[in-house]
Amino acid sequence: MQVQQIQTQPFSGQKPGTSGLRKKVVEFQQPGYLENFVQAIFNSVDGSGQTLVIGGDGRYYNRQAIQIIIRMAVANGFARLLIGQGGILSTPAASCVIRKYQACGGIVLSASHNPGGPDEDFGIKFNAANGGPAPEKMTEAFYQQTQQLQHYLTVEAEAIDLDQQGSQQLGNTQVEIIDPVADYADLMQSLFDFAAMKSLLSDGSFRICFDAMHAVTGPYASEILQNRLGAPAGSVINAQPLEDFGGGHPDPNLVHAHELVQRMQGEDGLDFGAASDGDGDRNMVLGRDFYINPCDSLAILAANAQSVPAYQQGIAGIARSMPTSRAADRVAKALGVDCYETPTGWKFFGNLLDAGKITLCGEESFGTGSDHVREKDGLWAVLFWLNLLAVKRQPVADIVRGHWQQYGRDYFTRHDYEGLDAEAAQQMMTRLRDRLSTLSGQAVADLQIEAADDFAYRDPVDGSESQAQGIRIYFEDGSRIVYRLSGTGTEGATLRVYLDSYQNDPGLLEQDPQQALATLISAADQIAGIKSSTGREQPDVIT
Repeated sequence: MQVQQIQTQPFSGQKPGTSGLRKKVVEFQQPGYLENFVQAIFNSVDGSGQTLVIGGDGRYYNRQAIQIIIRMAVANGFARLLIGQGGILSTPAASCVIRKYQACGGIVLSASHNPGGPDEDFGIKFNAANGGPAPEKMTEAFYQQTQQLQHYLTVEAEAIDLDQQGSQQLGNTQVEIIDPVADYADLMQSLFDFAAMKSLLSDGSFRICFDAMHAVTGPYASEILQNRLGAPAGSVINAQPLEDFGGGHPDPNLVHAHELVQRMQGEDGLDFGAASDGDGDRNMVLGRDFYINPCDSLAILAANAQSVPAYQQGIAGIARSMPTSRAADRVAKALGVDCYETPTGWKFFGNLLDAGKITLCGEESFGTGSDHVREKDGLWAVLFWLNLLAVKRQPVADIVRGHWQQYGRDYFTRHDYEGLDAEAAQQMMTRLRDRLSTLSGQAVADLQIEAADDFAYRDPVDGSESQAQGIRIYFEDGSRIVYRLSGTGTEGATLRVYLDSYQNDPGLLEQDPQQALATLISAADQIAGIKSSTGREQPDVIT
């Protein structure tokens, strides 16, 4: 089979991070655009004689991209390709497959929770041999390659049938279309008490709903919840992955998962509800008329880890992203284990997991995980909750309230200002950074500022340093504000403002978070000048 060398131009696109490269579909469809990034990966990762995993969330352009990658992988000397049937592999399932079959890595095609369709978003990232997102030294190597590439390698070949499981030879490469669900489902069965969960679900008295949002987790949830655990047919809704996610927004929150939320309301509401996102790495968990904040979810799972077979011997430690509330810190202290505060980005957890320093980790943006893979894992978190419910036999709300009574409650909210003018948003952050040293001791909205800094992190495993990871404002009453500019979208800038405050008065644990944090919310605007800098009177999204 003749290897072709196709001339191309150096890449002038965005510098990829651990979340990979995300752009509109039409940009990826430009001649040589996807090919340039893929060749940059292959130039940086020696695939000669190696196994490569390929799959994605099923969004528009997923299948076409996989065919391009297959031909390029053959031309670049990979010995074996493992591809999810239909081009499907959830992000945590891709991590599972990479680790199980000792692949040199995997290419995951997803734009996470962003919308899909011909006019929407597409993305690509590389996961390393540990199953986790490529570390910064790898993504920097990819970027440098894209700036100097003159050609990419490919072969002429008929399109591979992605819908038929089996193996075929393409040149010197074995191409295997695998069951995308089986390996992951088997892993989940090895972690959790499926017998206890089946007892909870199969008699019909405990009613659940999992909203797959027409994204990648539909086949996984159907197999595990309905086929293996005996939940009634129809317990998984919107289960068919669609290229445009059925016209919806595959982001598991109270706004976008509205059908699920409605099913949880009122006296006839379901007992347990959950949703996952486009590529299956995020989760939202609900009880009847009860929302579980992701920060609380991590803390509660950690506090109850020994209820689950995989963690019966206890946990080594916990890690949370810096913007996540400090609820997990209180559990770690009670358990006598370390709690690490890391920058946002799963790669930081990966280092700690690989070093055996932590067992559980999570972030406020609906991501939770453990040492079973090296990605956050939405369905794993849902199954953890179901295992806990099967053991405790209490309503979701009672479990959460019991945790608050024991540990106190960390009130938390996140305010997102989306689609901001990037320059104006950056100028606001620069002005705030310039004032950090002068903020200590100031009174704002009846609160006294105790300290302010720009979060920096030194990795305890590899010694790498990460600067300017988010501005933190601490108050004398223990409250905190965090400001970050985020770039997971494809248009404009998003300002994220995180607010949390601890309360351990048993009579003050049932407030609405926006009311409990009202003074802090006012202070956040006064300190940064959000309204005057952005022209926005209110955030676009509140979680």
